[in-house]
Amino acid sequence: MPATDKNSNRNGNLVQVRNLYKHFPVEGSDDVWRAIDGVSFDIATGETLGLVGESGCGKSTTGRCILRLIEPTHGEIRFAGRDVTAMGKRELRELRRQMQIVFQDPNASLNPRMKIGDIIAEPLVIHKIGNQRERRERVAWLLNKVGLDADYMKRYSHEFSGGQLQRIGVARALALNPKLIVADEPVSALDVSVQAQVVNLLQDLQHEFGLTYLFISHGLAVVEHISTRVAVMYLGRIVEIADAKQLYLNPLHPYTVALLSAIPIPDPKQKRDRVILKGDVPTSRNPPSGCRFRTRCPIAIEDCARIDPELREVAPGHSVACIRVDGYSAAPRVEPQHQSGDSGTGVPPVGRAQDAGATVAAPK
Repeated sequence: MPATDKNSNRNGNLVQVRNLYKHFPVEGSDDVWRAIDGVSFDIATGETLGLVGESGCGKSTTGRCILRLIEPTHGEIRFAGRDVTAMGKRELRELRRQMQIVFQDPNASLNPRMKIGDIIAEPLVIHKIGNQRERRERVAWLLNKVGLDADYMKRYSHEFSGGQLQRIGVARALALNPKLIVADEPVSALDVSVQAQVVNLLQDLQHEFGLTYLFISHGLAVVEHISTRVAVMYLGRIVEIADAKQLYLNPLHPYTVALLSAIPIPDPKQKRDRVILKGDVPTSRNPPSGCRFRTRCPIAIEDCARIDPELREVAPGHSVACIRVDGYSAAPRVEPQHQSGDSGTGVPPVGRAQDAGATVAAPK
């Protein structure tokens, strides 16, 4: 069985993801796009796990694989102890009541030909919950919970602003009383003031209903505000995961350091020491050998081209995949060692991280 984070409580984890892969075929070729390439993490009941990274790193694909909106290529996904990947259509439909998603673009995810009341009630109709009067009452209650008037159920989606549409998307996700909500960049298309309203709404609903969130975003300031823990993805892999406060105060992976240095400070007299990454993000069709970040990393060494680092817990609850981090070689693994065949680069078998010799202090 794959190693797990010693800081996690198995009985308290609502979601467990182990060695997850999702590869998309390249048309006219035997190659594949490695959208997710060996990801492992847990989500505890009642917490918010923020998933951050550059566009195209595999964040949204990870969320959709957990819900099986996209079929994983390989790996294990457990929800409340049940193997999601082994479920048939009937079991999966029952599970949908407990796992919902809020999409990035609410306008695209709402049927313009349906009234808002029918859109929010549709999950209740599909799962045959209540009669017409009870569903109408449920829709009115849900609209009230997300801060909208019950009379809005008679309107169409084009009559609402972006923030109102996202609230409607949240109401639809809440219709079946789910345990888990995957929020796929729910505020990225909204104004800053509206972003704050939606994030505060999600937090209030979490406290009231005991919800668990996977919050996917590239807005690092928003993620810091809402998340219990944060996982950082790069090119299909998680490179660092830690408590939100710890990660923002003491980032260890050089990629995380670079991301956080880009957060603006709301004070014109203060400036951050920006870390400007050189070069373009490598293609997931043919990722670099060894560490995938090495081609842009300011502290890379020769061993980085040979060693494909797995996540290791270098401090309680703080895991990182970088051989340059102080204490990495002696730290326990929290995910399986990456195999050379997984990268698909054709390089010879990679060395093990403990063969890298002495490590140096993490970048400040």
